[in-house]
Amino acid sequence: MDTDWRPALRQHFVSVTALLGWAGLSIQLYLVLWGRWELGASLLGGLVNCFSFFTVLTNTLVAVVLTWELTPRPSAVRRWFLLPAVRSGIAASIALVSLAYNLLLRHLWQPEGWQFVADELLHDIVPMLYLAYWWRWVPKGTLRLGHIGLWALYPVAYFAYLLLRGNMLGAYPYPFIDVANLGYPQVFVNAGGILLGFVAIALAVVGVDRWASVK
Repeated sequence: MDTDWRPALRQHFVSVTALLGWAGLSIQLYLVLWGRWELGASLLGGLVNCFSFFTVLTNTLVAVVLTWELTPRPSAVRRWFLLPAVRSGIAASIALVSLAYNLLLRHLWQPEGWQFVADELLHDIVPMLYLAYWWRWVPKGTLRLGHIGLWALYPVAYFAYLLLRGNMLGAYPYPFIDVANLGYPQVFVNAGGILLGFVAIALAVVGVDRWASVK
């Protein structure tokens, strides 16, 4: 009889992390849409606003990866999401989410109730669990420095989208990229600093990948 408990542990861990990820996203979306409903504002606008946050987008990628991990049916999309390079790039992005929030944003507000729950899930708990999943179960030894450039396309494209959206609507989801208050030069300096932070995280991911593959 097979007594190896490790596959079951992996499945349980991935299931719980995916559930927490979708729960955090669902709570956050509900709070945004409910707030828009109370104001009589467009729900579609609320949906777009919710998914204009890097936190929400990246946690969605995390939840999608973990859901595909639990889905046995093969497909090209599943194979792509479960590539070590893709899962590792998402690990770098979700680490940036947690670090940037805790270093730059946490002190700016004090969420309560369900907003506090969503906040903790999306910025601390799910990122920590996904990084543990990456460390324990994503195959190591396939990453190259060239992957960092590909991973960086995601935050760069996101920043370009925010500038375009902000120019059209006059609203920015994060204070350190608020062109109206800071001006373009300072915003580009801030964005450059965050991009350098992402590159540093990505270098650490590649370094850990190489170290783990030979230890």
